[in-house]
Amino acid sequence: MQPTGILETSKATNPLKALLSYGQSMWLDYIRRDLLTGGGLKKLIEEDGLRGMTSNPSIFEKAIADSSLYDDMLKSLASRQDLDATARYEQIAIRDIQGAADILRPVYEQSKFRDGYVSLEVSPLLALKTQETIDEAHRLWKAVNRENVMIKVPGTAEGLPAIRQLIGEGININVTLLFAQEVYEKVAEAYIAGLEDLAKRGGDLNKMASVASFFISRIDTLVDSMIDDKLKTETDTQKQALLKNLKGKVAIANGKLTYQRYQGIFSGSRWDALAAKGAQTQRVLWASTSTKNPAYRDVMYVEELIGPDTVDTMPPATVDAFRDHGRVRNSLTENVPAAQKVMDDLAKAGISIKEVTAKLTTDGVKLFADAFQKLLAAVEKSIQQKGQKA
Repeated sequence: MQPTGILETSKATNPLKALLSYGQSMWLDYIRRDLLTGGGLKKLIEEDGLRGMTSNPSIFEKAIADSSLYDDMLKSLASRQDLDATARYEQIAIRDIQGAADILRPVYEQSKFRDGYVSLEVSPLLALKTQETIDEAHRLWKAVNRENVMIKVPGTAEGLPAIRQLIGEGININVTLLFAQEVYEKVAEAYIAGLEDLAKRGGDLNKMASVASFFISRIDTLVDSMIDDKLKTETDTQKQALLKNLKGKVAIANGKLTYQRYQGIFSGSRWDALAAKGAQTQRVLWASTSTKNPAYRDVMYVEELIGPDTVDTMPPATVDAFRDHGRVRNSLTENVPAAQKVMDDLAKAGISIKEVTAKLTTDGVKLFADAFQKLLAAVEKSIQQKGQKA
């Protein structure tokens, strides 16, 4: 089934389209065969101002397991004894990625290579393996064979050298699984160093693109649970008030301060030298922007992080919600001192943001790996079923 409302006719004043006037590109965190073949993606581009797409193993797993859209390919793969589960999945994924890239190609060209991308992830099982990540990124980049594709690489310690090398070779990278401001700075450094490497090789910087995918709602989910745990035993009324006041605020504050770092990094003589050669900044991409807590406004993570040179990748339900009742303003640079105060108060409350982001990164690597294993199992199960029916 198509996600509810995703193809509804847009209103006269569409908040999704309005994001671009504030310098933010809306991407869709979703991919499925019927979105490409049924005209849905084109409609999102035309009516909602969609500028790109992201995918991950969990999205593909749901698409394959919950629909009959891939039956044709699953049947053909059932007879391919030479392919393992990963190779079979990649055959399916690459077809969708290529289809999406082709539909987004006009956006890519019109935006002068700033937008119009679709992302494909290296195996999450390689998140802690540098050379294997590089090798897989090379293979996927070559297999998809589209200029407007980004290869997703996690921003782990092992991922950083891979990011620099791949950028230096002219491969567009979506750096995923970022939570900490300090890690973001290392990712931006890897991008800039990679561009410098590419420039030394005589590469074309004009067509190089990268985003740093900074996760939002997961931070509040974890911090809020830690606050609730502390409130169970805290008897001091002032400390109780401090804790309660932090709920639902840390993720946005963290994002705002990260953007301040972005603005500082992509300025000055070092960056200017690259910009003069046609380089474009590595935009911060807000990921995990769906609201997990029903007590919070369902579009708050979109509304509070709107600003120039950013991307917001939204799942279908958030796209629908923001189209319906999103409010657009230049919110990302509002009240930066207040954002810093939130982080200072978090430390006063005895919660370490460093420990929070470290846990989220570790958990994220495991969640992505588990989702990938589940995806491979779903592909194998479907192929066996098709093979039996053939």
